Amino acid sequence: MSGDMQSPGRPLGGCIPFTRGCSVAVMINSRSLMVDANMFGYLASGQGDGSVPVLLLHATGETGASWMHFMTRWDGRGAAYALDLRGHGRSVWRGPYGLEVFARDVLAFMDAMDLGVVDMVGHSLGGLVACLVASTAPERVRKLVLEDVGVPYPREPVVMEKPTFPLDFDWDMVGRVRAQIDNPDPQWPARVAGIRADTLVVAGGTSSTVPQEHVAEMATRIQGARLVTLGGGHMVHDSCPEEFAAAVIGHLTGSAG
Repeated sequence: MSGDMQSPGRPLGGCIPFTRGCSVAVMINSRSLMVDANMFGYLASGQGDGSVPVLLLHATGETGASWMHFMTRWDGRGAAYALDLRGHGRSVWRGPYGLEVFARDVLAFMDAMDLGVVDMVGHSLGGLVACLVASTAPERVRKLVLEDVGVPYPREPVVMEKPTFPLDFDWDMVGRVRAQIDNPDPQWPARVAGIRADTLVVAGGTSSTVPQEHVAEMATRIQGARLVTLGGGHMVHDSCPEEFAAAVIGHLTGSAG
């Protein structure tokens, strides 16, 4: 991890030109921010033009960079931020780790960035964190997209061996978070039912590793939520990038068919 400490909102590593199509380059800024004495890394694109910004939350073992393709497709519609959750990427690699800690970090990041209200897109772990933010601070989340996120139920733990190659995340974080998801809080169904954000649930279909009945239940428990199955497995935004972007942009902009 870099030891460089920069002031809030200052770029870390400058701009990343990301090509969309054949000729359009989208500038995605790599930045860092001190939040409650901890460093958090994030990517930023677009301008704050008065529209509600989009905050993107990644899966376990991923980083904000996993959203770069979506950010290029969102370009021109307002500001987008892809945060590295605690224990991932350029954010602090220090516990405590847990879903509630991640949710508090997200709200603290929003405060530090002066983001009063956001639209939130969460994949897998990031989706569970988004659910906690939307249920505990409903006034802060206008619209919500959950990518292949099911209502958590107890599951058989899987023994995982630490890879021998360098990781972009804290291995200790993985074990602690998986334990919390393997044996989830029984209040999860009630928490989900308390979400009031306008919600789209995107399912990965039969090739996903997530039980699709739990994903469908997520949509039925959240009042007014809509379920769309795009297929492609658990990594929908990677396997079906155009279809995913179209569905999410349609939901966030109100142009869904």
